[in-house]
Amino acid sequence: MKSKSSFFALSLLWSFALLSVESQGCNFPAIFNFGDSNSDTGGLSAAFGQAGPPHGESFFGGPAGRYCDGRLVIDFIAERLRLPYLNAFLDAVGSNFSHGANFATAGSPIRQLNTTLRQSGFSPFSLDVQFTQFSNFHNRSQIFRNHGEVYRALLPEADSFSLGLYTFDIGQNDLTAGLFANKTVQEVRADVPEIITQFKNVIKYIYGQGGRYFWIHNTGPFGCLAYAIDHFPVKASDFDEHGCVAPFNELAQHFNKLLKESVTELRNMLPEAAVTYVDVYSVKHELFLHAQGHGFTRSLVSCCGHGGKYNYNKNIWCGKKKMVRGKEIYIGKPCEDPSRAVIWDGVHYTQAANKFIFEKISIGKFSDPPVGLNMACHRQ
Repeated sequence: MKSKSSFFALSLLWSFALLSVESQGCNFPAIFNFGDSNSDTGGLSAAFGQAGPPHGESFFGGPAGRYCDGRLVIDFIAERLRLPYLNAFLDAVGSNFSHGANFATAGSPIRQLNTTLRQSGFSPFSLDVQFTQFSNFHNRSQIFRNHGEVYRALLPEADSFSLGLYTFDIGQNDLTAGLFANKTVQEVRADVPEIITQFKNVIKYIYGQGGRYFWIHNTGPFGCLAYAIDHFPVKASDFDEHGCVAPFNELAQHFNKLLKESVTELRNMLPEAAVTYVDVYSVKHELFLHAQGHGFTRSLVSCCGHGGKYNYNKNIWCGKKKMVRGKEIYIGKPCEDPSRAVIWDGVHYTQAANKFIFEKISIGKFSDPPVGLNMACHRQ
């Protein structure tokens, strides 16, 4: 009996010790982000020209490299971790990378596309290119940091690469690019395993360079976005009861299913990694379905744009102007209150929607394993 009670006492102490460790929040010194326009804080603007007004006006007072009226989910992540907003790796002007870097650019897919930005609207900075940029940044930042002076203040410490949080929000453009290339939903679906393999490879490459903590968003219900609804020929029977294109959302869910399976594989392959899969799809879908219940008055209809059922026209984008009687006026103008709209410009979410999404995913309710952002360094 004594040995059993001793064993029980030791087990109880060990359980309390584990709980104590797991209750300690993670002190991430840096964020390294990879993705598309959902998390681009200035990459595409630096490479191809600034996203002009009214982008950024709800928070930054003007353009800030984001395709949004204000902050993105990645900005709220930085705020929660008490880190500065991430500067884009491609932006050389006024950038401080001491707390990480953002390699995301709007329009980026996971796999390379054989088109230019002007041909297709998709970024040449695919995920493998973003990894190459990260790898170069990792190596060269330490070389220059050792020179001291201003480099030490503007570049991350060596430990930041092993202790930092690696965030990912990418994949939607791989699906829509296939549709833009006139592939059927079934043909794009057949491409998904290869796309996921390429994503998984990049995680392994980063792990090989010392990355250990990964926060991976799945892709959202793009069948509820005006640019997809408006561009592709869809039948009346393709729409669900909420006005979203069901086959497109089913394609996104298929992608997410394989992505989640790949995360499980990665956990087995990378024993020192903490890999969190974050179901942003469910949060975004809920927002479209019950927008009014969450304080929004516009769900599918864009805040900033021009014309049509969804206030969206691919030829008259948000912020476009023209001269009328010698005066410059908006054609693609913003709505009066972006804080009540889910969608900003037919493609991207408003700051208010991004804040809603962040608040839901940050606590771990939509994560696998169910850990909050501040606990994402703990392996389960």
